[in-house]
Amino acid sequence: MKRFTLSIFAISAVALTACTDPAYVTGSAEDRDEYRKTKQGGVIGGLVGTAVAAATDTNLVAGAVIGAGVGALIGNDLDKQEAELRKELDGGISIENTGDRLIVVMPQDLLFASDSAVVSASLSDDLAAVARNLQKYPSSTVQVLGHTDNTGSAAHNQQLSEQRANSVADKLMEGGVAFERIQTIGRGEDQPVASNLSEEGKAQNRRVEIVILPTEA
Repeated sequence: MKRFTLSIFAISAVALTACTDPAYVTGSAEDRDEYRKTKQGGVIGGLVGTAVAAATDTNLVAGAVIGAGVGALIGNDLDKQEAELRKELDGGISIENTGDRLIVVMPQDLLFASDSAVVSASLSDDLAAVARNLQKYPSSTVQVLGHTDNTGSAAHNQQLSEQRANSVADKLMEGGVAFERIQTIGRGEDQPVASNLSEEGKAQNRRVEIVILPTEA
């Protein structure tokens, strides 16, 4: 019970620091957003450090501090990686920085012709840019997830999503990304981000996501 109480205290301290630090709530909106991402990494690292310390019977507060430092470094690297990707990629490609990962979303209408898993030549340069970026930041694993709308059978959509994820992964590997860093996943029509009742919504659901997950160097 004592160890559990200390764990909660350490976690709360790290989280409170992230929420109340004056540097986080002052300055421009852009500065606040950039600082938030780094702080999120620190919070995540602190929670991980606390958990590790509890599991190994080491000092919980020290574990939280060390973990927060590692997490802040990861968050800072993600910010840099995100900024570099935004400079390189076409405007139709979106990038989300959650603080612990980057999600590069490529609309399938740009990547593929209808019902095809052959990557469009017009997107080859963008995928090559992603590959170069991943090589520059090697301390991460990469998930390539294919998604479809609900047009056609679920079985066909599942197969198509897998084929498209594999095609994008192949392009990343051709660009020099190591095979062992990449995992491909087909989600079919199971994870829509918009309604499939409209053509606009279907277009949003047809996508490939490249998820960059940092690992400790």
